[in-house]
Amino acid sequence: MSDSLIKIEGIAKRFTGRDGAATTVFENVHLAVEQGEFVCLIGHSGCGKTTILNILAGLEPSSDGYVFVGGREIRGPSLDRAVIFQSHALMPWLSVAGNIAFAVKSRWPEWDAARVRDHCQKYIDLVNLTGAEKKRPAELSGGMKQRVGIARALSIQPKMLLMDEPFSALDALTRGMLQEEVLRICAETKQTVFMITHDVDEAILLADKVVLMTNGPHAKIAEIVVNTLPRSRSRHTIHKERHYYPIRNHLVDFLVSRSKQFNEEVPADYDPKNPPLVTPGQDEPPPAASSGPVRLEKVVNLRH
Repeated sequence: MSDSLIKIEGIAKRFTGRDGAATTVFENVHLAVEQGEFVCLIGHSGCGKTTILNILAGLEPSSDGYVFVGGREIRGPSLDRAVIFQSHALMPWLSVAGNIAFAVKSRWPEWDAARVRDHCQKYIDLVNLTGAEKKRPAELSGGMKQRVGIARALSIQPKMLLMDEPFSALDALTRGMLQEEVLRICAETKQTVFMITHDVDEAILLADKVVLMTNGPHAKIAEIVVNTLPRSRSRHTIHKERHYYPIRNHLVDFLVSRSKQFNEEVPADYDPKNPPLVTPGQDEPPPAASSGPVRLEKVVNLRH
């Protein structure tokens, strides 16, 4: 076993339909995630992204293969793995502090009330909800509810944070603000994160690596894009980085065409146990200085 925090070895998912025909959603998936890494998984609907996340969470078994976290095989849910879903999944009868305390008391049942309260307050402050401790979910905006979900997940100090398109239901302004919050929180806590997203720009902003899944059925990891942008990022200035457009164009090209073509024409040197690591734009020379007018590239905002 390697020292990787998370090790996925050859997992697959199959199911049998009502007609008795077997369908393989994905197969032969291998992936390693290091301590403190932020990994995003991108692919078309039907390639099994959420199923992979559920397998990592211990909520669903794989048909083949194994998943290890910290050197131990996953055999079911654990407080070492926290999940943030698309919806906030808060208990409506509990306050902000009560929702977080419920998780904290599950993790450390021997703690007294004062210690639980102080621990909850630390994470309420971390997600900038100070002053909203006594509010119930019905009194919160959508973005605030997701902040509570993030605080609750982080409060149990998991080895791995699993996020299933947590911002997809939010408006663009709120989504951008929460993305910035996640960047700040991960920088402070060094949290290991595995996130599902359909948003190319979100993946570039947040991830250290972007895992690209081919289309289902029989989906697989085609390649892993290493994000070479400086780790201190802002959604307001990230587009000015030299590698931004090469990375973005590479991801968009994969989703538009290569994700389908890959299964039809698998490269001869492809090894699913070692998906290729690619660094778009890293080896390209910087653009030459020009004294003439600058021609701006037209960019289409793709949320696939």
